[in-house]
Amino acid sequence: MRHTVPTAGRPLRLWVSLLGLLLTGCASRYDDLKVFLQGHEHEVAASDYRIEPPDVIEISSPTCPEVDGETQRVGADGKVTLKLLGDVKISDLTPREAGAKLREHLAVYYVDPEVSVRVVGYESKKVFVFGEVGNPGARPFTGRDSVLDVLAGTRLLRTSWGAMVKVIRPGPTEQDRHEIVVDVDRIMQTGDLRQNVLLEEGDIVYVPPTPLAFAGQCIMQVLFPLSAAAETYSTPATILAANDYYRDRGTGRTSIRFNAGGLRP
Repeated sequence: MRHTVPTAGRPLRLWVSLLGLLLTGCASRYDDLKVFLQGHEHEVAASDYRIEPPDVIEISSPTCPEVDGETQRVGADGKVTLKLLGDVKISDLTPREAGAKLREHLAVYYVDPEVSVRVVGYESKKVFVFGEVGNPGARPFTGRDSVLDVLAGTRLLRTSWGAMVKVIRPGPTEQDRHEIVVDVDRIMQTGDLRQNVLLEEGDIVYVPPTPLAFAGQCIMQVLFPLSAAAETYSTPATILAANDYYRDRGTGRTSIRFNAGGLRP
């Protein structure tokens, strides 16, 4: 006698399998979101910003006229050259730590010197904006930059899909790479800033084209292939800056490629 497996249980098993896949996908997206939300817990406040070449600092000291009002660019050796003190290395220090180091040096000449240091030119660290924006490329990373902060400094185009803005956090491996979608349109319409995550050094904000604009771009590439090739050939150097940035800093994070058409995995 042949025994047949009841078919009534098959739909249930199918739904269980589909639910498992959905939960796996949701868990992955939740993990990515958690990475970005934890950015609020990281030491990214401006007071914890680490000074590096070629940042520009300003020194204030009401008790030490030799250094008061000095504006200095940090040299490649990580030092600034000041009157009375000569060369002082301040790279890899926070502004507060740099001020404390200068006070220590000035204490040889003054009793209880007062010194404060602030960064006035953020030039050593970058975040990147690409896609449907008027001026893509690198932006200074100040240590307290959010998605809206970065987009406020660029010009969104009529073809920008604000509801699907991607924030990408590159990493040395695919497992270390995270991305989330931020609905900037909703943030602007409702004022709900929960998705306005803080960025970290090297993050990429990519503004995609709307579906209609993307379809139009595809049609243009088919009808005018030479024009698309010319645009690729004339890609601005700033769009290629991200790869150079990661390579120069020795992180090995080169899993993202850029061209005139936008972002490619």
